[in-house]
Amino acid sequence: MTAMPLRMDLKPEVQAFFDPVTNTISYIVKDPASASCAIVDSVMDIDYAAGRITPDHADALIRAVRDRGLTLEWIIETHVHADHLSAAPYIQQQLGGKVGIGANIRIVQDTFGKIFNEGTEFQRDGSQFDRLFQDGDTYRIGTLEALALHTPGHTPACMTHVIGDAAFVGDTLFMPDGGSARADFPGGDARTLYRSIRRVLSLPDETRLFMCHDYGPNGREIRWETTVAEQKAHNIHVHEGVTEDEFVRLREARDATLAMPRLIIPALQVNMRAGDLPPADDTGKRFLKVPINSL
Repeated sequence: MTAMPLRMDLKPEVQAFFDPVTNTISYIVKDPASASCAIVDSVMDIDYAAGRITPDHADALIRAVRDRGLTLEWIIETHVHADHLSAAPYIQQQLGGKVGIGANIRIVQDTFGKIFNEGTEFQRDGSQFDRLFQDGDTYRIGTLEALALHTPGHTPACMTHVIGDAAFVGDTLFMPDGGSARADFPGGDARTLYRSIRRVLSLPDETRLFMCHDYGPNGREIRWETTVAEQKAHNIHVHEGVTEDEFVRLREARDATLAMPRLIIPALQVNMRAGDLPPADDTGKRFLKVPINSL
C-alpha cells in the first residue's frame, strides 16, 4: 500500500450516536486542539409506511454540537447508504459545514439514476455535494488533517476516513463478531471488498476503527469501536489467514441469503442527492418512486 501521512499521536474526540431503528452509528469527531468538528454518517428519521420524515436523530447531533460550542467544518458521508436517509442538508442548514463523499458517487448516481428513471434533470456529476474525495485526498478539521481512502466493494464510492488515530470505515467492516458488509448491490463486488478491507487492516494495529452499523450478534450489547489488531485477530470473515478466494466464496454465499434493506428505495433516491428529497411537482408535493423488478 502507498505510504499514507498518518498521525497516530493525534487523538480526535469521538462522540457516538446510535439510531436503534436503522442500527446506524453517527459520529461527532472533534479536533482536541480547537472547537472544530466533523459529523460522520448522519441519519434522518423516516416512517416509510406513513411517508413521514422527521429530524429527531439529526436534532440530537445539532444539539450536541451547539451545547459543546463546536464549529462544524465537515459533514462526511462514507458512501451512499441503502439503509437510512442522510440528514446532511438539514444539518448544513443549521450548522454550516461542507458535505463530502467519494468521487465515485458519479457511478452510483448514473446507476441508480437509470433505475429510478430520474431523467436528464437529475445531475450525475456529484455537484449536489461540496467535495468529492479522490483516493489519498486530505482535508482539515481544525488542526487535524484527515485522509480519505477509497475502499470500494460494498459500493463503488465507499471511502474510509482516517483522522488521527481513528478511522471511520463506513460499511467496509463490521465489528469482529459481525464480519463484513454485503457486496451484492449494483456496483458492489466481494473481491474488491476483500482488498479494501486488507487496505484498512494495513493501518497501524492501534488504529481505532469506528463502524457505521452494529446489529448486536447473538444478543450482545451494541458496540461500534474496535481496533485494527482486534479485527485482524478475531474478525469472523477476514481474520489473518483468510484468503481472498475463501472470503469471496463466503461473502457471495451469505449475500445470496440476504433480503433487501427495508429502506433501500427511499434511501438511495435521497442519498444520491446528498440527502435532499426529489424535486417537488407542480403542486409542491414531493414523491419517492418504487421501481418494479429493478433492484
